Amino acid sequence: MAYTPQSVIADVRDGRAPDPAALLEFVQGMADGRTSEGQMAAFAMAVRCRGLSATDTVRLTLAMRDSGERLTRAMLDIDDRPLLDKHSTGGVGDPVSLALAPMLAACGAAVPMLSGRGLGHTGGTLDKLSAIPGYRVDADLDALRRALREASCAIVGAGRGLAPADRRLYAVRDVTATVDAMPLIVASILSKKLAIELDALVLDVKCGSGAFFPERDDAERLAHSLVKVANDAGLPCSALITDMGEPLVPAVGNATELRAVLAYLGGGTASPRLHAACLALGAEVMCRAGLSHTPHDARTRLTHARDSGAAIEHFARMVAALGGPSDLALAFERDLPSAPIQVDVLAEDDGAIRAIDARRLGELVVDLGGGRRHPDDCIDVAVGLDRVRAVGEGVQAGEPLLRLCLRDAEQIEWARARALAAFEIGEPVPAVPLVQAHIDVESD
Repeated sequence: MAYTPQSVIADVRDGRAPDPAALLEFVQGMADGRTSEGQMAAFAMAVRCRGLSATDTVRLTLAMRDSGERLTRAMLDIDDRPLLDKHSTGGVGDPVSLALAPMLAACGAAVPMLSGRGLGHTGGTLDKLSAIPGYRVDADLDALRRALREASCAIVGAGRGLAPADRRLYAVRDVTATVDAMPLIVASILSKKLAIELDALVLDVKCGSGAFFPERDDAERLAHSLVKVANDAGLPCSALITDMGEPLVPAVGNATELRAVLAYLGGGTASPRLHAACLALGAEVMCRAGLSHTPHDARTRLTHARDSGAAIEHFARMVAALGGPSDLALAFERDLPSAPIQVDVLAEDDGAIRAIDARRLGELVVDLGGGRRHPDDCIDVAVGLDRVRAVGEGVQAGEPLLRLCLRDAEQIEWARARALAAFEIGEPVPAVPLVQAHIDVESD
């Protein structure tokens, strides 16, 4: 039986469940060009306005996964190590993936982490890795296998052969005000994760000023949908709702955040929120995959992986396997780019830092050239923010709140004013817990 794209669009528009075979044909047409951009735009708007049921979201996700290649354990040349992954919905000063992947690898997992580039105020893991000279974020299958064999972790971009329908649909969503359509977010994230034969996935769903969905209720709705669809599709998955009301490290940018991660993995002073996030998310996925029997055991092993130097060794081997310098861990200050102009932004009042508008800091980095408004924009990985103070710290007038890392001296004054506006200083307030909620299949 022949199906038309119009029938799928009409069903979704009118609140009916689309025929499963018709939906599959529609998605395959996205990948091979038979479904036009206009038809994809109409479909995206219909989903944005009318939604999709959980069952139809699973069908859409699996159809998008099956629009391209799938990477099996055998194709990745993995032995009996559990294949684990973590995904974040995006934040500001959030380099957890860079630290957690080698920590999990040092605990006995294999971590094929398909990551993305930043768009808007949220940073992208691949952009941070692009600050490493020679690092191949667009690695082919042979390079991916080599990194997993030599380092047990590989953080790379999803190749063009994985979920190609999502690539076309996302480009349409970006220009049709449908990026925030919940079923399409779920299908976009999970179609790529399901394209690899994972044993477990943990999701870091952000809320707070720097998050894509700032309100906790919206973050929980997204987390519940992601967890349900993933498990219904056969992937063991749970989620943590975490606070994105301030950066997780004292940096926002690409090279600046990467430096903070390498200092953390190298045994330097831990960024408390980064460390807490790595332990919480790592313990969650390790227990789900059977790599640890209790969260306490998992946290102990993750901490040892960092403190012993095993995690940074895995990171260094991953970098070397993917084309970067073999001694990055020992000489990252030599290899990572630095902005030529560095200026401190000073507090104007005494008091405690009551709040930080993380979104404002993320948008400031974009306007300095360190992020992108459009997927095709080029970025400057050296610029950003460093030495960012944390919520709860006491400051006096004249003390630095952060350091601007700039390319152009003409940016100093307006960047300083923008940075100051992101800080609220006054009387102390109670600390906000990093982990706000745990979402599992049972919590649905």
